Amino acid sequence: MTQAIAVTALAAVAAYLTAAERLRRRGDAWPPTRDVSFSVGGAALAVTATTPGPGGPFTAHMTQHLIVGMAAPLLLVLARPLTLILRVTAPGRARRLLLGTLHSRPATWMVFPPLAALLDMGSLWALYRTPLLTATHHQPLIHAAVHAHILTAGLLFTFAVCRLDPIRRPWSLRWRGATLLTAGAAHALLAKSLFVTPPPGTAVPEDDLQAGARLMYYGGDLVEIAIAITLAVQWYSTTGRTNRRRQPLSRGPSAPQSQESRGPSRAAGRTTDGASTPAATPVRARQTPWRAIRQSLHLMSADRRPAAGRARRRTLQVASRILRRAE
Repeated sequence: MTQAIAVTALAAVAAYLTAAERLRRRGDAWPPTRDVSFSVGGAALAVTATTPGPGGPFTAHMTQHLIVGMAAPLLLVLARPLTLILRVTAPGRARRLLLGTLHSRPATWMVFPPLAALLDMGSLWALYRTPLLTATHHQPLIHAAVHAHILTAGLLFTFAVCRLDPIRRPWSLRWRGATLLTAGAAHALLAKSLFVTPPPGTAVPEDDLQAGARLMYYGGDLVEIAIAITLAVQWYSTTGRTNRRRQPLSRGPSAPQSQESRGPSRAAGRTTDGASTPAATPVRARQTPWRAIRQSLHLMSADRRPAAGRARRRTLQVASRILRRAE
């Protein structure tokens, strides 16, 4: 069963790299760092499933737990495999079926961050605080099933918290941040309890038990910090986009005030019949040379008065003055 997990992981890496190369051949951009992230995650799963870990038995088991349940899921999720599948799949029945599955109500609740954290942390507490760990030592099928469940729960939790691929309902950053803090506290508490008391039904040497508990505590912190950095980058990028959307709105009302402070002679022009033309003020308020040229051309084409020639010249003078100041 563990060999099947290794073969599946390597096959997934090969399929991912093939899809990414296909995407690039047709002219679409796909960052190479995602290829590296998915490849490293899949290779780590394959190596962990087929080779024993370093140190004593409990320390080696804890190394496998950190890679299978935390580090590898983070690397796989950072590669955004669902986004790649959606971009490679042509419009049709397969794409509609995939989108329907991702946007279904059960999938929405499965990626609800508290529920995903409960499935992930609950399985760890059940593994180390019940005789389940002892059963995995004597039953290879149970051992492989536990590894598969830890991997699935870790992927689900990381996917729900990071939220990099498209889902039906994007849960807010508060939900995901609070879930990460709660899950981190539960993981740290479990590691501290293992430092003192071994899992039921096991006879683990004290030094091996403490080494494995330390690895679980500090290794889990490193992975959780990486997830927190991912959330921080999302928050920063979202805040930056919001500020950029609000920036033109904040410039609009301030522009006419600055023109009024410069005096009426520079903010407005005069036509030959003495009427004021508002052409100069909107052109100045926009502060964009190309928009000024477009507005000037619009005024020239719309003017039908006998004195249109002088009005056109006046408009062109205002536009050229703005262009010189912009340079």
